[in-house]
Amino acid sequence: MAAEPRITGIGRANPPRRYTQREIYDLSRKFVPMYRNPRIEQIFMNSDIEYRHLSFDTETFVPDEPADVLHARFEEHAVVLGREAVLRCFEDAGILPGEVDFIVAVTCTGYLCPGLSAILIKDLGLRTNLQRADLVGMGCAGAMPGLQRAYDYVMAYPGRKALVVTVEVCSACYYIDDSVETVVGNAICADGAAAVIVSSGGEGKGPRILGFDTLLEPSFLHTVGFQTREGKLRIVLSKDIRDAAGGLVRRLLDSLLAQNSLRREDVAHWIIHSGGRKVIDSIRDEIGVREDQLRHSRCVLRNFGNMSSPTVLFVLDETMRESRPQTGDTGVMIAMGPGLAIEGAVLRW
Repeated sequence: MAAEPRITGIGRANPPRRYTQREIYDLSRKFVPMYRNPRIEQIFMNSDIEYRHLSFDTETFVPDEPADVLHARFEEHAVVLGREAVLRCFEDAGILPGEVDFIVAVTCTGYLCPGLSAILIKDLGLRTNLQRADLVGMGCAGAMPGLQRAYDYVMAYPGRKALVVTVEVCSACYYIDDSVETVVGNAICADGAAAVIVSSGGEGKGPRILGFDTLLEPSFLHTVGFQTREGKLRIVLSKDIRDAAGGLVRRLLDSLLAQNSLRREDVAHWIIHSGGRKVIDSIRDEIGVREDQLRHSRCVLRNFGNMSSPTVLFVLDETMRESRPQTGDTGVMIAMGPGLAIEGAVLRW
C-alpha cells in the first residue's frame, strides 16, 4: 500500500508594496465620491485588516484602468510572485527544480494561455517532460483542489514529487461601481502566492494528508465569484455568504471527521481560510472552536487580507511556524469558494 502523501515544503510571497488599510481607504475615497460615505469607511476600517500587499503603486494609481492594463499587471506579477513562492518552497523542502515531476498552477484573478504552469516551467528551469495542470476559476478554495490533484498524482506514482503553486493578483481585477459587493471585495482582497511540495512517503516536518472532502451548495452558485464586464473582472461577493459559511462548514466537517473516525476534540490545529472577519466568526460559532484556535486565520487576515487561493496555505504556514505541531497532532484544513464550495482536508503530523 502506498504511503500517505506528505507536504514536505511550503513557500509564500507577496508584492513588496505594503499598505495600511487606512492608506487604501484614503486612496479609494480620493478618486471615488461614493467611497466617502461613512458606511463604506466602516466596511474598510472594521474589517480586522491592518495591512495588504498590492501590485500597484498608490502614487501613480488611477481608477478605471483599461482591461489591457489590468491584464498586463496580472501577467507580470503572477509570474514574479509564483516564482518567488516556488523558490522559497524548494528551499524549505530541500529539493532542486529538476526533482519536480508534476506541477499544478491555481489562479482565478487572470487568464493566461499558455497557462501559468507552462510559463513557470520555463521561468524556473523545471524539466520539460513533467506533467502539468492549470486550475482556473476556483476562487478562494482553489488551493484545496490543487492539493487534491497533487495527492492523486503522488498516490498514482509513488516516489515522485508534485508542486502546487497558487497565485492571485487581486489588484488586477478590482472593479468600481455603486454596489456593496464590489466595495467589500475592494476592502478585503489582496495579492499573494503560496506553493507546496507534496511527496509520497519519507520523513519531513510537514503533515501527511489523510484525505479530502467537498461540499457543493448550488443554491449559492451566483453569490460569489466573478462577472466579466467590458473585459474586466467584477467581483461578486454577496453578504449572504458570511451568514451561510458557518453552517456549510459544519456540514462538511461532520462528513470529513466521520470518514476519518475523528471527533472535533481530536483536532489540535484548525487551518481555516481567512475569508473575512464575519466569515471566520460564523465558522467559529457553528463548529464550536475557541477563539485562540483561530488565531492564525486572524493573523493572516490582519496582516495580508484575503488573497483568495493562497490564503489557506498562508494559514498552514503560520500554523507550522507559530504552533509547531508535534508528531501525532491532527489538523483540519478548510477553504471555501465559488460554487458555493467548501473544501476540507485532514492532516496528521
